[in-house]
Amino acid sequence: MNKPILCLLLFTMMTFSTLSANAQQRPRELGIKIGVLATGKMNAITDVAGVGVGHFTKIEGNNIRTGVTAILPHEGNLFQLKVPAAVHVGNGFGKLAGSTQIQELGNMESPIVLTNTLSVAAGIDGIVKYTLSQENNESVQSVNAVVGETNDSYLNDIRGQHISPGDVIKAIKSSSLSTVQEGNVGAGTGTVCFGFKGGIGTSSRELPKSLGGFTVGVLVQTNFGGVLQINGVPVGEELEQYTFKNQLESVDGSCMIVVATDAPVNERNLRRMAERAMLGLARTGGIASNGSGDYVIAFSNHPENLISHQADALETNKNQYLRNDDMTALFLATIEATEEAIINSLWAAEDMQGKDGREMKSLPKEKVLEIMDKYKRLNQ
Repeated sequence: MNKPILCLLLFTMMTFSTLSANAQQRPRELGIKIGVLATGKMNAITDVAGVGVGHFTKIEGNNIRTGVTAILPHEGNLFQLKVPAAVHVGNGFGKLAGSTQIQELGNMESPIVLTNTLSVAAGIDGIVKYTLSQENNESVQSVNAVVGETNDSYLNDIRGQHISPGDVIKAIKSSSLSTVQEGNVGAGTGTVCFGFKGGIGTSSRELPKSLGGFTVGVLVQTNFGGVLQINGVPVGEELEQYTFKNQLESVDGSCMIVVATDAPVNERNLRRMAERAMLGLARTGGIASNGSGDYVIAFSNHPENLISHQADALETNKNQYLRNDDMTALFLATIEATEEAIINSLWAAEDMQGKDGREMKSLPKEKVLEIMDKYKRLNQ
């Protein structure tokens, strides 16, 4: 082999190796450190002790690109031990089943299931069947199933309604307390974000002991538009790909955001945390467009504040919650974790071809790293 060909081969192998390594590493590991608070050990929603995440991914033939992601607030029977919870609507062009009961009662009694727009009914059915089958739920006759969605119809044959209640149960039963898979998985299989391949992303923040030592974890399903920013850098503009650049690009879509904490927070302050998650979305350049369903579900699984389904006798609550004055650090943790979870969803996503031969490219990571370095926002 002559020298020019050998050099070319070596360069190609090195480039492929670099791209492969960057594809596997998360942004933080490559120097994109978002925020000032420390992350949890896994930098995932599962850093909140007891929270589990499960995925069911359905990729079949040329047109099916969809799935289910389930978030379980704790390891016990959620119907019998409910969690304080709240919902915030950033923009309401979407479907969030079960939200009104959460708003009314301030608690949640089911896993959170994320899927595509036309599979919300399957999500409800799956949660109901799962809940009724659990031990100690033999007399249950009403279940408030919590199901959120984004519309994956660009890459997925959404009209085919390919998600079944059984698929939902598989996602719930596959839940794990360990590292969360991100990108083209579960409910993020067919999603699109900022004109690139979107998906599932997660992140966490751990407060210092002086501020309580509590953990906040966030999981997102990204399928929305805007002008992408990463850690304050105008990446979308630099890549010349952003909403309305040519008055043709679509900004509509949705984002589901789930916020978990082990802090003793009541439903009122959980709602305030949920509101701050939208600030994290805004920091990535999301604009909550008219056609976007942007919803936040927040819950606390602090063990002393779980809510029994049925008390033995009339009693007053003796729960201890954080004061309003203690909430600010949790607000910051929510904002930072949401921002990083969204960027993680883009970073983990890979190119995908789907319905009618449509193709969605992933974020060009090497170019993004160059842009971050140009703006001196890459910490080596």
